[in-house]
Amino acid sequence: MEVLGHEFNQDQWRLFIDSSKVSLKVVLLHNGNKYPSVPLAQAVNMKESYESMKLLLGTIKYDEFKWKLCGDLKVVALLLGMQLGYTKYCCFLCEWDSGDKKNTM
Repeated sequence: MEVLGHEFNQDQWRLFIDSSKVSLKVVLLHNGNKYPSVPLAQAVNMKESYESMKLLLGTIKYDEFKWKLCGDLKVVALLLGMQLGYTKYCCFLCEWDSGDKKNTM
């Protein structure tokens, strides 16, 4: 943050994790959107797995900073150790079967 000319307060930033089949990306986002996002890490050719996510979070020293995390449901499922793919009733708030294409499209 010193290089960017910002005073760092970890409560003002959140960690956004985006995953795809070919990469993982980690970016710091400012809570008030006053400052531009700060890319922290990108891991190309890593599988979407709990082990990859653990390695990535260890590399950016998440345990030290304890940022609040945000991401899509796939990232949340990875971090919580849930089964990936077409999980029947993966959302605890609804009973929508994500693999039931006939009734949901």
